[in-house]
Amino acid sequence: MPMDLLGRGLRDLRISVTDRCNFRCRYCMPVEVFGPGYAFMPREELLTFEEIVGLTRIMVPLGIEKIRLTGGEPLLRRGLEDLVAMLAAVDGVKDIAITTNGVLLAHHAEALALAGLSRVTVSLDALDAGIFSKMNGVGAKVERVLAGISSAQAFGLPVKVNAVIQRGVNEGEILPLARWAKSTGVDLRYIEYMDVGETNGWKLDEVVSGDEILAALAEEFELVPRAAAYRGEVAAHWTHADGPAEVGVIRSVTKPFCRDCQRLRLSADGKIFTCLFAAEGHDLRGILRSGANPEILTEVVRSIWTVRTDRYSEERGQVDRPRAEMSYLGG
Repeated sequence: MPMDLLGRGLRDLRISVTDRCNFRCRYCMPVEVFGPGYAFMPREELLTFEEIVGLTRIMVPLGIEKIRLTGGEPLLRRGLEDLVAMLAAVDGVKDIAITTNGVLLAHHAEALALAGLSRVTVSLDALDAGIFSKMNGVGAKVERVLAGISSAQAFGLPVKVNAVIQRGVNEGEILPLARWAKSTGVDLRYIEYMDVGETNGWKLDEVVSGDEILAALAEEFELVPRAAAYRGEVAAHWTHADGPAEVGVIRSVTKPFCRDCQRLRLSADGKIFTCLFAAEGHDLRGILRSGANPEILTEVVRSIWTVRTDRYSEERGQVDRPRAEMSYLGG
């Protein structure tokens, strides 16, 4: 397994399958920027499913075990169930997950489960209908997301929920989300509002810290910390003292975890990024479509990873550089 210059190996590959989304969440795709006239990627620029699987195959020998399909909204990519099945057939891939806003999940859950999907993560920032509608930017109904979660569970898919907490927007949803998640058997992860991309208007004073979130939870719940399951697990986790459901907190802003990051990201147009906060990626699509053999691609990825020094969250406030949009790169 190749190691980067900070001694971090490769384990997780996050694959963006589209830069399109049916939401316009302000912390990711504000409608003022991603409006009706926004130019998304032409279809011919997207990696085909066969190309995605081919690139996955060359990365497994480098240490990749876990795959997560992201976007944009990945369920907008037609035939995603076919891609899941193709990835599930790759020797060495032990886990395939998807991150979705959940609006289309009820329609796809059975096919995804049958194709070999391991689990689902749903982005859900509020249960309150008004807050949820405002945050998603398109008036989507929270009931559709909840129906998607129930459908995934019915077909045997474990569900985690991610909630980005932003001061002045949805901090009042911390406890309602925890009550709901505990009652439905969903593992819940709160995420500190991050400065991903260039368009979300991020301000430090709008960050609700992980410690504040935990203090709010302690008012009602008894939580027991658990050790990390593996190096690079980005959330710190707690279990309820009276039940198996988990609560996690991802503290990229206040308690960076860069030194344990083992993630590589593949954009929908075939560039690899070694950090969520990177400005530019390294083009693999061009090399792949030029007819290069797998060994060359493996060495390209190895050479990129072994010189990696990314630790943006540790350097936040000390560095000022452009960042790719999360809708393009995948979360």
